[in-house]
Parts: sequence; C-alpha cells; structure tokens
Amino acid sequence: QVQLIESGGGLVQAGGSLRLPCGTSGRTFSRYDRAWFRQAPGKEREFVAAISWSTSNTYYARSITGRFAITRDATEKTVYLQMNSPKAEDTAVYYCAADRIDLGLTKGNARYWGQGTQVTVST
Repeated sequence: QVQLIESGGGLVQAGGSLRLPCGTSGRTFSRYDRAWFRQAPGKEREFVAAISWSTSNTYYARSITGRFAITRDATEKTVYLQMNSPKAEDTAVYYCAADRIDLGLTKGNARYWGQGTQVTVST
C-alpha cells in the first residue's frame, strides 16, 4: 500500500518553531515532487510550500515566505516543513502531497496525499 505519512504536529507557541516530517511507505516516491498544503477550519485547502525532488528548487506561498522552509532528505525519502515564528493564523491541518510540479502539484493536483497532522499555534 502506498502511503505518505505526516507527523510532528501539535501545539506550538506563537514565535516558536515546529518541524513536520513527511515520510513514505509502500513504494519509492523518488520520481515525485512534494508539497505541503493546509486547511484551517471553515476554509479551503491552500498551498504552503513545494520542493522539486530532482533539483531541490523550492516554492512558497506568500503568507509563509521567510518563516517556513521545505527541505528533503533523499536518503530517508522524507520531506520536512520547518515552521519558524508561527502565527495564530497558521493553525490548520497540514497535509503532505506527492506528484509533479509541472503537472500542477502546487495547485493541488496530486495523486498522493497523507492523512494530515494538526498544528495549533497558541498566543
């Protein structure tokens, strides 16, 4: 069974930091780029960040640019979302996705999704 597995969510204080890993099981996703999305209560899912698996080029939503960073560990086949200086408005369920950036991954066109991990930012 093919799976993307997010973890690392929880409660974090505003201005603190949190790192979300997204691992894989069942198959190798080395052909696929990765992205993070989030969905806050009552809102639509939105793009957060993406990384090209082949080039490591990164893409960010304006709302988190300069505060969050997406990185990858090819050996562990894991992608990380480093959340620095989170704000209350960053509270959401964060989802990892895999597919190709040139086929619309950053717009939510992804064949593979994780189950999500809740991040709550306290003020």
